[in-house]
Amino acid sequence: MTWKPPTSRQACLQATAQRVRVPLGFLVAVVFLVTAEPSPMRMVAGALIGGIGVALRTWATGHLRKDEALTTQGPYRLTRNPLYLGSWLMTVGCLVAAAPWPLAVAVSALFVGIYWPVMRAEEDHLRKLFPADYPAYADRTPLFLPAWRHLGAAWCDGFDERLYWRHREYRAAVGFAGVFLALGALWLWRQ
Repeated sequence: MTWKPPTSRQACLQATAQRVRVPLGFLVAVVFLVTAEPSPMRMVAGALIGGIGVALRTWATGHLRKDEALTTQGPYRLTRNPLYLGSWLMTVGCLVAAAPWPLAVAVSALFVGIYWPVMRAEEDHLRKLFPADYPAYADRTPLFLPAWRHLGAAWCDGFDERLYWRHREYRAAVGFAGVFLALGALWLWRQ
């Protein structure tokens, strides 16, 4: 599939999605916690799924040199958006842990509706920033779901711990742990 620049309508949708994703995430978190139905079994399953997402985000951030160089190493060999894939796994983990099914369906649809245009906007940005390198990278690397055939090579790429701290990625792990602490407290309180 050849790349086409976004229309003005697509660009507006992308900009809106980028602008609302964080505040909307906080609103969804409040609704999630108010309607949560946690159980120990669900929380263990959710923590395992979400923990994989936290680990993926950590791994990705240790390779990311945002706007300095096109990142194609580590998990960026598997998917162009390992940070969003990690966020998706964290979201699924939370939903598995405690969400009533109608909220899980709504949040899943909302995630796709927000992050698809955001990924496309970032793709447009990277195509402009790295016009010589990005097209070939995009041709060989899927947008979201990983290409596992490159996993062996991805593990061998260096991880820069300083990038993890510079990007303050620890906040995602702390936030995820905070959600599970809140769910555990909620479960105990309801007992």
